[in-house]
Amino acid sequence: MATQTSGSGDFINNLGKIYGFYAGGFLLFVVLLGILEQVGVPNRVLGYLFVFFTIAVYAIIGVLSRTAQVSEYYVAGRRVPAIYNGMATGADWMSAASFVGMAGTLFLLGYDGLAWVLGWTGGYVLVSVLVGPYLRKFGAYTVPDFMAYRFGGNFARFIGVLVLFSASFTYVTAQIYGTGIIASRFLGMSFEIAVFVGLAGILLCSMLGGMRAVTWTQIAQYIVLIVAYLTPIIILSTKNYGIPIPQLTYGAAIADITAREAQMLKDGLTTAATLKPHIAPFYTYSPLNFFGIIFCMMVGTASLPHILMRYFTTPSVREARQSVAWSLFFIFLLYFSAPAYAAFSKLEVYTNIIGRELTDIRPWLFTWGELGLIKICGQNAASIDAIVAACKTVAGHPGVVRLQDFVINTDVIVLSTPEIAGLPYVISGLVAAGGLAAALSTADGLLLAIANALSHDIYYKMIDPNAPTVRRLMVARVLLLVVAVGAASLAATKPGDILAMVGWAFSLAMAGNFPALIMGIWWKRATTTGAVAGMIAGFGLCIFYLVTTRYYPQAGVSWFGMSALTNPVTGAPLVDVAKTMADPKWLADVPASAANPLQSKIGWFGMNNILCGLLGMPLGFLVIYVVSLMGKEPSREMQAFVDEIRKPRGGTVLQEKD
Repeated sequence: MATQTSGSGDFINNLGKIYGFYAGGFLLFVVLLGILEQVGVPNRVLGYLFVFFTIAVYAIIGVLSRTAQVSEYYVAGRRVPAIYNGMATGADWMSAASFVGMAGTLFLLGYDGLAWVLGWTGGYVLVSVLVGPYLRKFGAYTVPDFMAYRFGGNFARFIGVLVLFSASFTYVTAQIYGTGIIASRFLGMSFEIAVFVGLAGILLCSMLGGMRAVTWTQIAQYIVLIVAYLTPIIILSTKNYGIPIPQLTYGAAIADITAREAQMLKDGLTTAATLKPHIAPFYTYSPLNFFGIIFCMMVGTASLPHILMRYFTTPSVREARQSVAWSLFFIFLLYFSAPAYAAFSKLEVYTNIIGRELTDIRPWLFTWGELGLIKICGQNAASIDAIVAACKTVAGHPGVVRLQDFVINTDVIVLSTPEIAGLPYVISGLVAAGGLAAALSTADGLLLAIANALSHDIYYKMIDPNAPTVRRLMVARVLLLVVAVGAASLAATKPGDILAMVGWAFSLAMAGNFPALIMGIWWKRATTTGAVAGMIAGFGLCIFYLVTTRYYPQAGVSWFGMSALTNPVTGAPLVDVAKTMADPKWLADVPASAANPLQSKIGWFGMNNILCGLLGMPLGFLVIYVVSLMGKEPSREMQAFVDEIRKPRGGTVLQEKD
């Protein structure tokens, strides 16, 4: 891992040994902290050790991987072996949304939460078959590079950068939000400060070495996150059912949850109106929204620039294909476990929290309550006195925690499961380190995608094509810092939950990028005018739907014929639109605040705004097709280029200069 390329051949050849020692060292570190816990070292000290040690290791890798070469900075020198690129892609992919948010969503939504798992997993099939290898064969540094060359001109490049920036900025804000939650819980600081502490770790990993540093750091982060994710559920599976393979005992946990749900109804600990049976479909999402989420997450995966650019780093097209398969394998290890994680968590909550006397609440819960992430009887669960006082205001309250009393934030489920189950604190710290690794790895990739697009596509290609290498890399690093601080500032305002922000990012990428990428690779007749018009139309419709339903729902109702979304079980409207629109308070609430009853509760065809890509993508395809046929067909050279990038053999089509 030298500064320049000398010696890097030895490093590549010894990757197995290096990361083998790293994994062994990490396990020894966890064992050491477990021993420290047993001899009485305070939990807060253990939390600090977990957070600072792991960030320090990533930072050291980032500093050692610093580079002054353009190809190393943008595409890691195109020398990353397929298996390691698959592992890095797995870490890049498994963000805070996957690690922290997905099991939490499965916990709260049950069957309906599977839509996210199915969509994200299926997306890699589209990457492998339709997009990834062909962009690698093209040989550019960024996705907008492909847009500019294929469709000729900087306007297509600019639109590509606009889409990339919108999707990636939304996505990276969610990751920094995730690091803020983890840092605030385990370092005992306010959320607003914690997001910037997490940001410092992110920048140390990506700022100096670009894609080269991010790649080697992400592999290290994958090892931490997969160990952290599997450890608690292996322990719970063994403890509850005697088998250390949670995927095999998942069915038994589901049966126990179903039995516990029936018992809670019988004991008056919940009501039929409150309870969402874990295995019953379409309690949260209508069939349209359920299958729409699957489709948007699949297509969005194949359109996200920070994922596609990972396949620019392999030595060949063949290894790009192989690394897609490895990516799927490494992602599978976590995704196949997420439903089991959610089931074990729910069983522990139903067993250890629901039905417990208010005066017997466990102290760990107060730490999350102080952050406003767990509420009981409508108030933050900050202390026993606060909980008892809150529940006394509820008429006829029995003095025990009922299901309808207990509200836990989606993003807390995974992090708090070891504490709910009464496992040693070292397991909680391990899970936090895994969540931090997941958020950092994805944030690194996203910030790099944004900075690369701005420095390479905007600055180098459009403003100063003669800029020397040193200045190009300096511009990239400065822009990376500016974008990162902007995203952290937005994350500090808590603009939404992690999963919702990630869903918007996928839809924006799907509507703006996917039609132009697919038509650019698979249809020689696609023209510059058609592609630009299609990208503007698709992306424009998607962002219009998202912004209107979330921030200007009054305009959506008054001017664009939007109506209330409906309850998937009863079919009743989620909000009384006429009554709300008649209230001057809500009519003047522009842009809509979080308390506005109309916010994200209205739309067209009953579609949640996460599905805005479902509107934009078909329009993008249609516009590209129609406008392309109205103009002159592309040159013979361009059609030959399209044929060439679809051939699996041969060298890279475009050779960038360093």
